[in-house]
Amino acid sequence: MDYDKYKAILIKRRSELEESLEQLTEAGQIVKLDQAMMGRLSRMDALQGQAMAKANKNRSVTEIKKIDYALTRISNDDFGYCIECDEEINSKRLEINPTAIFCIKCAEKKSI
Repeated sequence: MDYDKYKAILIKRRSELEESLEQLTEAGQIVKLDQAMMGRLSRMDALQGQAMAKANKNRSVTEIKKIDYALTRISNDDFGYCIECDEEINSKRLEINPTAIFCIKCAEKKSI
């Protein structure tokens, strides 16, 4: 297994997520409820945008944690093996999602 290939993909994705986190943090700032500055509908749009930014930020933070775990698994030579059954995870699955920790069979069992 080409650990360097997956490590490069994971590091690149982590960097992209960190950049987007900065933007999401700004977008998730508190919406001022000044009646003179904006109307009710504009305020509702701003609140919806704030909620979406917070949800995206939470998703990004979760993905960064998964990436960090995958990088740790690479360092420990555990990467590419299912944490449930210890079988090798299909390389096509890892190419699609290098943070995958379950093989297909175990992932299907978890979703049932």
